[in-house]
Amino acid sequence: MTDVVTEGDAERGTRTLRAETALKTLTADAESPDRLRRILEQVLVFARASFAAVYTPSGDGEALCLVESAGVPRTLYGLRDSYPVSGRSPLADAHRSGQAVWLGPRELAEGAESRRVPSREFFLAALPVRGDGGGALVALSDNPDGYDTDDRACLELIADAVVSPVPTPSAEGGELPSGEFSLAMDSGRVEVGDDILELFGLDPADFDGRVETLLGLTVPEDLPSLMSVVEADHMSIGERELEFRVLQPAGPPKWLRLRGRLVPGGEGRPARLVGTVADASKLRSDVTDVARVQRLAAALAIAGTVRDVGKAVVTALRGPLRADRIALAELEADRLVVTVLDPPEPESWPELWRTEWRTEWPDAPVRAMPTLAAALREGRAQIWPAGTALEPALAEVGPGGLAVLPLPGAGRMAGACLIGWDTPHDFGPDERALLTASAGLAGQALMRARAFDAEHELVGMLQRQLLPRRLPRLPGAEAVARYLPSTAGLELGGDWYDVIPLPDNHVALVIGDVQGHSAAAATLMGQMRTALRAYAAEGHPPDVVVSHSNRLLMELETDLFATCCYVDIDLEEGSAWCVRAGHLPPVLRHPDGSTETAEAEGGPPLGVVTQADFPMYPLRLQPGTLVALTTDGLVESTEADIDEGMDRFARELAVSDPAHLGLVADALLGNARRSDDVALLLLRYDGMALRPLRESWTVWRLPEAVRHARRFTRRTLRAWGVTEEQDAVLLVVSELVTNALVHTDGRVRLDLTLVNHRLRVAVADASPRSPIKPTSIGWEATGGRGILLVEAMSVSWGTVPVSGGKQVWSEIALVRIK
Repeated sequence: MTDVVTEGDAERGTRTLRAETALKTLTADAESPDRLRRILEQVLVFARASFAAVYTPSGDGEALCLVESAGVPRTLYGLRDSYPVSGRSPLADAHRSGQAVWLGPRELAEGAESRRVPSREFFLAALPVRGDGGGALVALSDNPDGYDTDDRACLELIADAVVSPVPTPSAEGGELPSGEFSLAMDSGRVEVGDDILELFGLDPADFDGRVETLLGLTVPEDLPSLMSVVEADHMSIGERELEFRVLQPAGPPKWLRLRGRLVPGGEGRPARLVGTVADASKLRSDVTDVARVQRLAAALAIAGTVRDVGKAVVTALRGPLRADRIALAELEADRLVVTVLDPPEPESWPELWRTEWRTEWPDAPVRAMPTLAAALREGRAQIWPAGTALEPALAEVGPGGLAVLPLPGAGRMAGACLIGWDTPHDFGPDERALLTASAGLAGQALMRARAFDAEHELVGMLQRQLLPRRLPRLPGAEAVARYLPSTAGLELGGDWYDVIPLPDNHVALVIGDVQGHSAAAATLMGQMRTALRAYAAEGHPPDVVVSHSNRLLMELETDLFATCCYVDIDLEEGSAWCVRAGHLPPVLRHPDGSTETAEAEGGPPLGVVTQADFPMYPLRLQPGTLVALTTDGLVESTEADIDEGMDRFARELAVSDPAHLGLVADALLGNARRSDDVALLLLRYDGMALRPLRESWTVWRLPEAVRHARRFTRRTLRAWGVTEEQDAVLLVVSELVTNALVHTDGRVRLDLTLVNHRLRVAVADASPRSPIKPTSIGWEATGGRGILLVEAMSVSWGTVPVSGGKQVWSEIALVRIK
């Protein structure tokens, strides 16, 4: 058995020498546009830091401004874009004194900037840099032991290699270097070097100086990422890098790499985005192991999830090591959970992984693999050459050689990486160094990603609990719904839908979207869905339901707002009322295949105006009509505005087969962009095969009101052919009407409904209080027997809220109808 760490300890003193060699190579290329960033990446490799940055004095010399960075996002450590030169900050102290500043978690917590320091513990190093203006190199590390002697020596070497960047060219400056650009963020005017225009295929004489001209030559799919860079609201002071494609007159698009930073403009001058654009194909040549670690560090810095971390490790190691398989696993308590397998086919991995463990993605106790357990306990990277006797679960991973890399992070083991070869493999010193350096970077990234995944899962679970688990069965209609969460980071929480069964064969379709994507948006979504359902169940008309929900959202005093579309459908009559609150209108697909967008007049979004009007718009549905409601994530994109998206949505709906609603929903979601949530709700109105018979009577408060109600009931039953149960029905009507007249004020209404040999008697009044069935009645009692009589005569009875009151109902089974 060969121990990588033991040899690494012997070579520890050479780390500074290796850093010096790498820096000589980088500083020799003084013309390289990314030289400063590549120098900063050495901090991540040789000083075991998570973040490195250079701050230089502003034009007026009053502040130190961030000009270049590498590693994880600086916001994780509370770093600002600039610090006053005369202030009390580690950067300013290093710049003014010319001496390095080394701070641990305790000193940071006691410093002047302690309110900006996050709860996580880390170490900070600030070293002065040379150059005309000076400045400071900042390095942050999550290593629990802080910076040791070799780390400090490497940081001092790197600080000596840093030269303050050349001041940013102004808008009125002369010609830019050939590969650089300068974009004014307020006007969109851009100055570019001739080499950049050549990459875009433009003649300098024909370029109009507008950034939109350059964006128009890019591949449409790459525009969102480009816009996130060239729009000031989406950037902070600091470095941005991405690759994109430009269209060519012939052949495939060309890959370009943009690197830029947003810098403040100063008094009376706009902020500017400055940087370089280069041919990406020229930057993809063979690189050294040090450069591979640099690229791994850069990839891990933007890896948001555990799976992203695994993919970055596989990409960085499998090719250079010529490995046959790589597995990355998280350590959860005493179990290893494999999150990435490369190759992904189960047959490429040990049979034990597929037969004795629960799935082809292994999840097993660490104690099942003693060799691996020992490596994790010792925290040392280890290599076993071909022929080493190992347990079957590991031997088949690398019969020609196996490397196990424990992944340390935040003072504990985050997981392990297994690398295997099928044929005997000779492990050289460069490979050993690459494995050791990669393990530390991957472990820290894995811990950060695990925290992100936990938050992501929490928000996702919250949202799943707040959405309907299943849709109700409807008489004369069928409804299906789909929800797709965003795939962009922690992008959950905005969209919702609901299907609410209402009395008298009505149903309410609701779809909405809360502003933003966060746990707060998901929580507010649940509150709005509950409020709409509660107001609808109370029997309010659609405009009142939406108006009450708007008032509730205003009273919650949240900074978020919500859009909503509410459609109340009468399944008996085939009519509907639609109310919109800043949301997209419903689209109707008629039985003949034609489509119609209901151009209903809408009110403002919920939570914007306290006293807002939400007008109702009538819809007419024929049997076979399809009602489609969706959110903007399905119809809006950077390539097309929302009107074009709605037209496309209507065309796709027209060619669909409404007989299979699930297939229609899946087809409509086929091209959904996943940078936003998407909710889709479809209802096909078929019409009710058996329509109830209904009659109503307004009971006036007269001395003979109950007799008039009985007479109306007797006449209605005779018209419907009900003869056998008339006495029972008349008794129930008498008791319910008498109760309403005696115990309530205001209007009383009697409703009779006949369907499927059941007669429903319902009496509505203006009081919200439900009748109470007495537990016992003495012979001397003068009241309380009415409800007991109703219960005795009925198959079932109960109360439901209606707008401003209640409805008491009773169902009576009919034996025979003429």
